[in-house]
Amino acid sequence: MNLILVAVGLVLLIFGGHWLLKSAVGLSLRLNIPKIIIGMTVVSFATSAPELIVSIKAALENHADIAFGNVIGSNIANLGFVLAITIILSTISVEKSFYRTDWPVMMLSSILLYGFIIYDGALQRYEGVILVIFLIIFLVYLLKFQKTAVVEEFDEDAEYLPVYKIFLYLLIGGVALWGGSELLIKGAVGMAKFYNVSERIIGVTIVSIGTSIPELAASVIAVLRKEKAISLGNLIGSNIFNILAVLGITSIITPIKVVDAGLLTNDIYWMLGIAFIILPLNFLPVKMKLSWKEGIVLLLGYVLFIISTIFFK
Repeated sequence: MNLILVAVGLVLLIFGGHWLLKSAVGLSLRLNIPKIIIGMTVVSFATSAPELIVSIKAALENHADIAFGNVIGSNIANLGFVLAITIILSTISVEKSFYRTDWPVMMLSSILLYGFIIYDGALQRYEGVILVIFLIIFLVYLLKFQKTAVVEEFDEDAEYLPVYKIFLYLLIGGVALWGGSELLIKGAVGMAKFYNVSERIIGVTIVSIGTSIPELAASVIAVLRKEKAISLGNLIGSNIFNILAVLGITSIITPIKVVDAGLLTNDIYWMLGIAFIILPLNFLPVKMKLSWKEGIVLLLGYVLFIISTIFFK
């Protein structure tokens, strides 16, 4: 029953995020907001809405390990699972912005999170403010110096919706996100109790993989259609938003305190490690390309993470 609740919750979150995105982009187009602004702000925040809603609700209901595990596990899954499967199916080229901006900002965000939680095991309100300020600085930099990268985030086929459809999508999307988060957290907590494991393990495995499904689906579909596969920049951007926006905003609303020490002794180091290893993989053996060989390395790393999380808790 708990697994069904988790599955239905994830489906509602996925569709809720999609409907919210359609509403947000439709409204932005009607307000004549430039596509660059839409791509970097509206689209980015809307696609992070499921993770944000889940983390806020989990933190407010004293399930902090699900909030932390959701973000840390998603960041690991985005690179170790989603990116791995994508490049095993099809080689992708890496843009220069990877080592100039994307990777340094992801590493800095990850190290900042590590520094905030490693000593006191908590993310305080003022630390959340710092994360959000860093996010704003990053967005301003992208808008000013990397406009082409931002434009790619915008769907050129986005349609101008009538006003009633915008609010209908907004209403349905909001309800789906709320209902999905309710079911997901209830199911996750229930599974933790039933299997006598910590909420952190459920958070970094089932919940995080579930919230990474949309990115994986988009990647596989792009490969099957022989279109440009999801870029490394998009996945790194998702990791940056998870830390700076999701955990930043959540901790501003309510400080988050780690319960299971495994988040600090195991998971956070896996997140830092898999984020770091992306840099050398981009230059060895073939410079600025990621192929099936690097995909195997990342996937093996992800499998080892899951094993260490479940069996060496």
